[in-house]
Amino acid sequence: MMRAFATPRDLAYGGLFGAAALLMPVLFHVLHLGHVFMPMYLPLVALGYFARPGPAALTAFVVPLLSAALTGMPPLYPPIAFLMAAELAVMAVLIAAAIQVRPAVNEWVVLVPVLVLGRVLYVGMVYGMARVMDLPAGFVAGASFVSGWPGLMLMIVVIPPLARLARQRRWAHLPEGPET
Repeated sequence: MMRAFATPRDLAYGGLFGAAALLMPVLFHVLHLGHVFMPMYLPLVALGYFARPGPAALTAFVVPLLSAALTGMPPLYPPIAFLMAAELAVMAVLIAAAIQVRPAVNEWVVLVPVLVLGRVLYVGMVYGMARVMDLPAGFVAGASFVSGWPGLMLMIVVIPPLARLARQRRWAHLPEGPET
């Protein structure tokens, strides 16, 4: 029997976190904090803890492109929206896959390496794109790398407690296993 790509739960979380990812950047940009704290990343990376890999990755890929089309943030040229879409999809799928394989794993053990890998991937793509556009690739990639750290710290502080709280609530109704 074939499993569905997305369950109703995946769709609900994808819609909720996708909507948050569309709205949060607008609020952060009003305060001129958007680029520093990466508000679109927060809900889309967190989605990996709530949905299966396919729906999490698809939502994380589509939302930056949809936001670019609706609000102009992130920009389509230079192609920041496409780079963000790829980075966010990779991070969401890695987190969701890790949680699917090991549901009880510590949230920080999954999140921190995925965030580092995502940043390395993004900086590499920025470097390559800067070379194609005949820009100073090292400078552009370095600036991109440094500017994302406050947002990474925000995600490290906010996402694991949120994921842990959700996991505890989800498991609260289940009977406890045998005493060991």
